Amino acid sequence: MNEKTWAVVLAAGEGSRLHDLTTTSIGVAVPKQFCSLHGGPSLLQDALRRAQSVAPPERVCAIVASQHRPWWRDLTQVMPERNVIVQPHNRGTGIGILLPLLHVMARDPEARVVLLPSDHHVCDEGVLARALRSAVLELETRPNELVALGLTPDEADPELGYIVPGASDGDGTAKVARFVEKPSAELAQALVAAGALWNAFIVAADARTLLAMYETRFADVVGAMRAAVERDARVPNDPIAAQALYEKLPTIDFSRHVMEGAESMLRVLSVPPCGWSDLGTPRRVAETLRRSRPRVSEWDSIGDSLTGFLSLAVQQARFGAHV
Repeated sequence: MNEKTWAVVLAAGEGSRLHDLTTTSIGVAVPKQFCSLHGGPSLLQDALRRAQSVAPPERVCAIVASQHRPWWRDLTQVMPERNVIVQPHNRGTGIGILLPLLHVMARDPEARVVLLPSDHHVCDEGVLARALRSAVLELETRPNELVALGLTPDEADPELGYIVPGASDGDGTAKVARFVEKPSAELAQALVAAGALWNAFIVAADARTLLAMYETRFADVVGAMRAAVERDARVPNDPIAAQALYEKLPTIDFSRHVMEGAESMLRVLSVPPCGWSDLGTPRRVAETLRRSRPRVSEWDSIGDSLTGFLSLAVQQARFGAHV
């Protein structure tokens, strides 16, 4: 592992597209990252384990939402408290990445960061782990570029985003020609036929390069948030600066407002088929359940602190075709 590599697990989303499937019998909606696929560890726990394929536990951070505290409060039993970064409100994925990025850079200005969603499922973790390590290695020779992982599609799914590769660099990566978000069914088929890859929202970057992308478009936001992070670091038991700032922040989408238009700074690394799913819709959950099996052998080594609050398999069986 590179001694400068950090992993940031993105765990502050609401998972609203699965709301019907992830709502308990008493009407409580559980964000999907705090659910499990078959029972046992939550999807968040799986993501934290995935993060440790590129960074040691002390350099794995998670960004969580204040309103989700009942579900993530036990995180500090499995990771350092300062690595659990709480955002007061949802201001989009762009803000949800900028906050932990600044926290990491305050501790390690020369950090390299790997951004990992917390609500995905992967059948063959070894394939993805090798790709993550390859992406970090790319930064050795490409410190001024971002490396996005593109998953080899197993179908033309119009519910997913796509990365269209440009010219190959001859080393396993290619330039990014463009992004296509949720195309029509016909366009999705054409994209897959032309070699487009699923956008898994997994990115590796030198922290300074990523921050520079933000500063180019949102200099005022970066300055205000950096000041808030510095103030709250001095008074960790009273993090009022971030709370006050979030009341005024705009909503920023990372893909649309930060990455799109910056294709010249991006490379895509193609990942072989690994049974990846974003579990974004009830249909994709059902398909994933059909082709996967409980990984019972892993559960005993994890403990109960991050067991999923709901089993998607049980919920799927409960609701069946009604979701």
